[in-house]
Amino acid sequence: MNEALVLLIAILFLAIAFDFINGFHDTANAIATVVATRVLTPMQAILMAASLNFVGAMIGTAVAKTISKDLIDASLATQQLIIAALLAAITWNLITWFYGIPSSSSHALIGGIVGAAIAEAGLDAPQWHTVLIKVVIPLFVSPLVGFCASWLIMIVMLRAFIKRRPADVQRLFGKLQIASSAFMAFSHGGNDAQKTMGIMTLALVTYTYSSKNLPVPADELAKMDIPMWIKLSASIAMGLGTAMGGWRIIKTMGHRLARLQPMHGFAAETAAASIIETASHLGFPLSTTHVISSSIMGAGASRSMSAVRWSVAGNIVTAWILTIPACMILAGVFFYIVNLLIPSGAPPPAP
Repeated sequence: MNEALVLLIAILFLAIAFDFINGFHDTANAIATVVATRVLTPMQAILMAASLNFVGAMIGTAVAKTISKDLIDASLATQQLIIAALLAAITWNLITWFYGIPSSSSHALIGGIVGAAIAEAGLDAPQWHTVLIKVVIPLFVSPLVGFCASWLIMIVMLRAFIKRRPADVQRLFGKLQIASSAFMAFSHGGNDAQKTMGIMTLALVTYTYSSKNLPVPADELAKMDIPMWIKLSASIAMGLGTAMGGWRIIKTMGHRLARLQPMHGFAAETAAASIIETASHLGFPLSTTHVISSSIMGAGASRSMSAVRWSVAGNIVTAWILTIPACMILAGVFFYIVNLLIPSGAPPPAP
């Protein structure tokens, strides 16, 4: 078994591990509100989320293509770079999961890819324009949109149901929240699992050329479709990870961030899922964590600003800001370690 094949197997294993960890790290994105409002039991919510994460992951590839071909120059991609990126993202996910911080798995992976690319080829390696348009701007815009959309939905619903008995409203939105939670789980799978599909596809291409000691042609990834076995394996890993349930982060988002009732949960999930689904079709690797967290804040703030625990929100926002630079640094460190142990045999790209 040659070295390139061994590295490919290692990458595929790490990618599946990342997707599994992403699943239980981000379970809260899909079910925190529906569990907090007691519309579904934790087990019912997890089974629903796991199933719909799988279904959502099987539909569409726009985000996967962004991850595989738009963040860095394909000619710079090496197996060592991909291993470093995945190790950085996995490490960050486990750290934030341990402390119950709902950070972004998406931005962890993106930061890992960009950081490893810089470590390999310098500051010119990332495609900064795409990173700005598809990552940095949505990083700041999507939480604001989620907050405002959720707040607006709540205001409209409060006015529409102002004359209804509270018990009737609770009963109605208890049913509606099942649908909104299902929509959230579906959209989460459609955006997040695709990132793993993209990194696995990139790994296949780098293996093909590294085994020949050649750099990846710049247009190779643009021509390649996502193989069905990659879609299935990433979808299954995401679904299984979700089924494990990330209770530390569920408690943070469902109970510590704001006090939720079914109406608030419906507003937050509907706003967040709509934003995420739109981003998936546009190929934006959005942070589903950012969007649902800010949507929960918006729903809570519709009652009063004091209904949101802003100290908890501040810790979450701090993690949002730190994720990409922290994972860039981690990936740089991992790249140097991996490259020291397994030097890249590929020649530098032609000028």
